[in-house]
Amino acid sequence: MGKPCLRHHWAKAVTTSQGIILDDIALTRAGRPVLAPLTLSLTERRIGVVGRNGSGKSSLLRVIAGLQQPDRGRVSIDGTDMLGDRKGAIRRLGILFQNPDHQIIFPTVEEEIAFGIRQLGASRESAREKARAVLAAHGRADWAARQTQALSQGQRHYLCLMAVLAMAPAAILLDEPFSGLDIPTTMQLHHALAGLDQQIVLVTHDPAQIQSFDRVLWLEEGRLQADGPAGTVLPAFTARMQELGEAPPCWP
Repeated sequence: MGKPCLRHHWAKAVTTSQGIILDDIALTRAGRPVLAPLTLSLTERRIGVVGRNGSGKSSLLRVIAGLQQPDRGRVSIDGTDMLGDRKGAIRRLGILFQNPDHQIIFPTVEEEIAFGIRQLGASRESAREKARAVLAAHGRADWAARQTQALSQGQRHYLCLMAVLAMAPAAILLDEPFSGLDIPTTMQLHHALAGLDQQIVLVTHDPAQIQSFDRVLWLEEGRLQADGPAGTVLPAFTARMQELGEAPPCWP
């Protein structure tokens, strides 16, 4: 993928002073609690979210992004209501899904990046110019006319990241962004994310990916099992996962 270059005015984040606020959020699905009541103020620059499968991690991101309406409660980013003000929401927050094919909708790279810029009110030509500027800033000017489906998995992940950065959000949510990537691509994407000004909230199964983060949330069955510095939460989480992994299987 080459060395990323992220310092460009199109990728500059909107300054946030209040962070992400969850006020008494609760969510059920098919009568089953997915997220227990959560009240959180997420102001740190780098926040990780860990937990077992089905613990509510992805649901938490979707609620924060305004893609899933909770049964009760409110989410805001720097005062912007994520459900009540959708135009304001897309200016404040970007999200990267685990599978980039769930996110990419246009046939060419330039069109994909330009789409988000147009959502912010830019004209078609202005959006295309800004999209080309974003690609150039990342050393990917030759990608403009490339077919998105011709890109590798890692390249499609990187395209999604550029499309989000083109909209200059204050915060970016990432759901297992390194899943399915080889080691070099994982390292390159990790370095790209580390250089961003934006607030990052990253869901992962791999504690090593967030060991330098400012704060880690550990979810268990939709409830907050632990919340604190990575150096405190991750060792406890890892020890518990090892304990569960060493237990005899309960197979019939």
